[in-house]
Amino acid sequence: MARRPTIGIGGTPAHDAERAVELLREDLQFGWDHHDADITDRRLGDDVMWGSPFGAALRGYDRLHGIHEELKQKSVGGDASHFEVVEWLTPAPGVAVAQIRRAALDERGAPLPASRDTDGAFSEMALYVLVERDGDWWVAAGQNTLISR
Repeated sequence: MARRPTIGIGGTPAHDAERAVELLREDLQFGWDHHDADITDRRLGDDVMWGSPFGAALRGYDRLHGIHEELKQKSVGGDASHFEVVEWLTPAPGVAVAQIRRAALDERGAPLPASRDTDGAFSEMALYVLVERDGDWWVAAGQNTLISR
């Protein structure tokens, strides 16, 4: 059996990917804070693949952006959240894979306990795949998972 490889690379490609992941996190936070799907989605590729925490799968910016606009208007997930990069990996130059947690916050800014109830505030973990094209980083795919424990 072949030796198990280490997938992540370092150096400049990893530094560039880390910065791209942080910029995505900043956009997610700013978009949430301002209930603005345009900001939240500005790094999505036109042919983005997406999976919702409820098992839905779709492809394409226009479809996903329309859903995000509706969710923002309804404040689905709660009024306040905190986004944090949990882990990231650079498997190849120009590619980043990142886990970003969205923790729903109470009125004092403290994280709410995990819940399976999606009628109110709830938290999620998302896995993002980012790809660099012509100096810009784009989300090629994302998958949200409800944090229930």
